Amino acid sequence: MGKRYLLDTNVVIDFLGNKLPAKKKKHLSSIVDSEINLSVINKIELLGFSKVDQEIIDFVGFSTILPLDELIVDKTIEIRSLYYIKLPDAIIAATALYQNLTLVTRNTKDFRKVDGLSVENPYDL
Repeated sequence: MGKRYLLDTNVVIDFLGNKLPAKKKKHLSSIVDSEINLSVINKIELLGFSKVDQEIIDFVGFSTILPLDELIVDKTIEIRSLYYIKLPDAIIAATALYQNLTLVTRNTKDFRKVDGLSVENPYDL
């Protein structure tokens, strides 16, 4: 099996909003077509508004939502104690690390400092 990915909220919004250049969207489409992994935090961020587009609801519905369990909680605590990173981002990083997934995000600045976390910016793919 090849590389597996966890999509960050900003990537899903850019992907569905057609904000990526054609070549980058094509590559991201191949990731989405093979397997969509989201952290439970990404689900909350995407669906946690009073008005949500049906396209986002459907996208989340087709996704594998990776839950927050004790191992991810422990990894989140470790990340928070080592790095200055917001709690939601620490949970997303811990989920990617625990599941051995490459995190696809525009927010590379905060995530790149997390040791062992593989991060890709969709605009650089």
